[in-house]
Amino acid sequence: METGLQGKTALVTGASRGIGKGIATALAAEGANVVLVSRRQESLDAVAAELAEAYPKAGVFAKAAHVGEPEQVQECVAAAVERFGTVDVLVNNAGTNPYFGPLVDISVGQAEKTVQVNQLSIVLWTQAVWHASMARNGGSVVNIASVGGLVTEHGIGYYNATKAAVIHLTRQFAAELAPSVRVNGIAPGLVRTQLARALWEPFEEQMNAVLPLGRIGEPEDIASVAVFLAGSASGWMTGQTLTVDGGSLIRTSVTVG
Repeated sequence: METGLQGKTALVTGASRGIGKGIATALAAEGANVVLVSRRQESLDAVAAELAEAYPKAGVFAKAAHVGEPEQVQECVAAAVERFGTVDVLVNNAGTNPYFGPLVDISVGQAEKTVQVNQLSIVLWTQAVWHASMARNGGSVVNIASVGGLVTEHGIGYYNATKAAVIHLTRQFAAELAPSVRVNGIAPGLVRTQLARALWEPFEEQMNAVLPLGRIGEPEDIASVAVFLAGSASGWMTGQTLTVDGGSLIRTSVTVG
């Protein structure tokens, strides 16, 4: 599949581990320059060194930033444009979930942090790359939502609410930024990441038994779809969120009686 990503520049938030690292790796493998963003510079530097060794033709730049802080977002995008000239692909991947429990007990601070990282960041980074590069040069945006944004679920209801917002923001930005910028999303199911560890580690055997495709996801499963959405192979797609979940949403329910 020809992606057209060679020589392009992609900025990936939450790139130090998990899905973000997987996507950054896949983009570098396609020959794209990759800008790695997360909160801790030392973690980013380790990933940058790994990618530079594996893909010497890809430019790699690591810059720490809090994804929900407007000034840090602007500084990071400006540095990326200064380094590579443009930002052609934005992957809004960073996420957090500081609370597990019923919605009636979530604190204001926990709710605000979840919105800042999962929802507001989508707006801040898309604004920043639009004004710094994409308004003139075009590009594509890939937002990482969640299947949780499509269902109700015990314990992570507020996280899921912010991911439902990501799905709508994907549609809204797609409508506003067309035709020069395409905006699409991915709704992953349960993936083997540090963020989701509490959801899969104690129950992996049971989950594997009930998922139609027989296993929970790996970051690479999401990364390959992100490459498709970022590149030219999806050139007539915008405003869509693809569910990549091992079939979790089509599991047959058990009826009693």
